[in-house]
Amino acid sequence: MSVGIYFATTTGKTEDIAERIHGMLSGTEVPKDLADVDDVIEFCSHESIICGVPTWNTGADSERSGTAWDSMLEEISELSLNEKKVAIFGLGDSSTYTENFCDAMEELHSHFLKAGATMVGYVDKSSYTFEESKSVIGDSFCGLPLDEDSESDMTDERILNWCTQLKSEIPGL
Repeated sequence: MSVGIYFATTTGKTEDIAERIHGMLSGTEVPKDLADVDDVIEFCSHESIICGVPTWNTGADSERSGTAWDSMLEEISELSLNEKKVAIFGLGDSSTYTENFCDAMEELHSHFLKAGATMVGYVDKSSYTFEESKSVIGDSFCGLPLDEDSESDMTDERILNWCTQLKSEIPGL
């Protein structure tokens, strides 16, 4: 089974988290910077995909990550990812950007859904401090939100819990 981990980063924090997740999940490939992906058709070669995205363009309705993800979203929507499981983690700042916390996760989530992917890795929102997020669906985030700016002391436990959850949602991890 092939599980690809893809990330885009501006500061290096999303890459760091991708590498930490890779270290906790056997069966995943070495994380790959989206800037090194020539064509999103590459996603089709994996059984499952884990995606990391920061939120930079806070409050925006589109292109919220400010990274290479933004230019590939429409292409992702056009893929045929039926039968593939996709999990998303995102970085944001719940203190400074409390009204837009990790908004970019939802943008990725909606485009992967359009491609037919089965989305996994939802996280209950109750243990987070924030006001609003486009990434909240019902009572859960559509992935793992992380705050390396204001809540970095909670990151290790959040990653561990999420990786344990993914092992039950993605066969072969």
